[in-house]
Amino acid sequence: MSNVNSNIIQLTIKSDIEIAQELALRVKQRRLELNLTQLGLAQRSGVNIETYRKFERTGEISLRKLIKIAIAISAEADFEMLFHQRKYESMSDVLNANSVTRKRGKKK
Repeated sequence: MSNVNSNIIQLTIKSDIEIAQELALRVKQRRLELNLTQLGLAQRSGVNIETYRKFERTGEISLRKLIKIAIAISAEADFEMLFHQRKYESMSDVLNANSVTRKRGKKK
């Protein structure tokens, strides 16, 4: 039984806060690669400096402001893949992908 458990991959699920903070860290790293100050990137993106500082510190920012920042650091293409690919859970899901799809979500 221990051999079976040793072969199982441990998956970690991140919280929304962890994901936001990691995203802010990646933006900060990109900003530093471009040799920009916080003020410089805030001005280049049209985002208020205090808003930008809070983003780097906490990961909190509106989607539209995040997109402005992405454009300013030439990373807007990264948004193209967001929610783009469907994830299949089984082979039957793949085979049924071309069938009629619902136009709205299921009720609870």
